[in-house]
Amino acid sequence: MVRIIIIGYMGAGKTTVGKALARTLGLPFYDLDWYIESRMHKTVPQIFAERGEEGFRQVERNMLHEVAEFEDVIISCGGGTPCFFDNMAYLNTQGETIYLKATPEVLYKHLQMGKTVRPLLRDKTPDEMLAFITSQLGQREPYYCQARHTLDVNLLDSYEKIRISVQRIREELHL
Repeated sequence: MVRIIIIGYMGAGKTTVGKALARTLGLPFYDLDWYIESRMHKTVPQIFAERGEEGFRQVERNMLHEVAEFEDVIISCGGGTPCFFDNMAYLNTQGETIYLKATPEVLYKHLQMGKTVRPLLRDKTPDEMLAFITSQLGQREPYYCQARHTLDVNLLDSYEKIRISVQRIREELHL
């Protein structure tokens, strides 16, 4: 049974790497945010707006406990998922956890290029956004560092580098 759970800050490439790894291994891929949206019939920003962050985090925890029971899967979690409740400890009991690590500057660039609106970044100027990422990453890193494996994704800017990252994960996990 294979269960690989990818964590890291928003914009680190969790979905990109997770999908590529799932394709390579022939396994289903679940993005926790997409799973939540499918089950709740609402977008993550809608859930945030209706329930606030605390309400969203409770929904997220419940859905995490559902999806983390699936077998032979690759799962990518939202950036905050490991940082609430006992989620990180739970994830480590459920499978191989991989932290996709990047600097605040790289994350900022990825998020600037991203097409989705992130609830926590809405209405921030570029300077405010970088300061927010730097501060929040500092708070979240102690949780992320509890992952069983860490992969530096600072240079995840091409299909070839995504392929190399997937290969490194396969080697690290002996897959």
